[in-house]
Amino acid sequence: MVEGIVTIQLERDRVSCSAAVVEAALRWLAVRKDGKPLRFLRYAIEDPASESAAVLGCLVRPTESMITASPEVRALAVWGLILDEIEKIGSTNESRRRNVLAAAFRLDGRAEWKSTLDDRFGQLKDLPGVFGDPPPSTTTPMHKAWRRAMSDKLAPCLAENLEILEGEAWRPYVEIARASNAIPEPRAPRGRVPSDGAQPVFAERLLVAVEMRCRTAYRRLTVRNVIAREDGVEGYMARALTGETDGLASIPIKAIFGCHVETSPGAQPGDPLVVELSFPKPLRKGERHEFISLACDDDLDEERKWINVDVDHHGIAPGVVDADGRVTGGLSISVTFDDCVPDACWWYAEQTEYERMVRPPAGDRHLLEIRRGVVEHTFLEPCHPREEYGIAFRWPLEAGPHRSPTWPASVSG
Repeated sequence: MVEGIVTIQLERDRVSCSAAVVEAALRWLAVRKDGKPLRFLRYAIEDPASESAAVLGCLVRPTESMITASPEVRALAVWGLILDEIEKIGSTNESRRRNVLAAAFRLDGRAEWKSTLDDRFGQLKDLPGVFGDPPPSTTTPMHKAWRRAMSDKLAPCLAENLEILEGEAWRPYVEIARASNAIPEPRAPRGRVPSDGAQPVFAERLLVAVEMRCRTAYRRLTVRNVIAREDGVEGYMARALTGETDGLASIPIKAIFGCHVETSPGAQPGDPLVVELSFPKPLRKGERHEFISLACDDDLDEERKWINVDVDHHGIAPGVVDADGRVTGGLSISVTFDDCVPDACWWYAEQTEYERMVRPPAGDRHLLEIRRGVVEHTFLEPCHPREEYGIAFRWPLEAGPHRSPTWPASVSG
């Protein structure tokens, strides 16, 4: 009897990774309008009750054999496998199948792939020598190539690999995915252009590590890896403020590496000091630089309700985590608590102050687990100019010496 049950379970597992089921999962990924495939692969791993998990289970379930890997690394492994199989199909310049797969999964570094699959196929009409000359008037050739690419090549090859890959055999695909995400200068999507006063740098990596004392963000260490967007970039304006909106005060900032601090009075009397992290030499356009700063707040009566990053420059690259769990690209925030631990933590993106303070319901993917006094989150999607991203807290409802409520201001990214 037990042997029969095991046999039935094995048969179910094999069916779950069949080419037809894999193809259905890939098609679902391709028609998403609101994000790149890597985002949904991670959702499927983080939230087993989500729609993503229900559809993409055949893709992500085999990575459970990566016992110590984080959800980010497991998602990268699946994405790297998909990229590797696409790379084997035809050539970028001539293959119809290769090009429709690039459009379907938003590849080749194009910054403005359109939202629907058909519109993305329409963007391929003008490729020289691929879909005919003169270019087709409809996307019918693209859809035909898409069906052939999926049924004849991509889905069967993926299904075969998903059956045999296990444990450390996934690691090379993590590296493939990491390499694909290392786009030197991604452009902001349409409608997300920097403001006229934005700082002329793009952040390839931004790491924020916060040490809490009681309910105060006592120390905030920030590592920035930036690319200059114009010639003559001499430094970075650091804005670290605390207090309520009508009584903001500067938090002292120290230079740790790759910069030195220069301060000047605010634009108007009573404004906080302007702090510039000056570089050893001006950057030329396209030149990279890493620098580290530390902000300290000695006012331990100030209650923090979130750790926020204000993108006052040209944006932040998508998050990338390597095989060892190290963040090598994008925005990552970690918060270490002392004996005063929140009841709940969650990450937010592009929300108003009111929205970010609303605790997500149980099971929501935004909720974060506090492990050994630490909560952290890496933002897989790009962080756009003029937007804010961070981690919010819900503190226990108990009496204490802290001034409450307070609405701490942002620290610039």
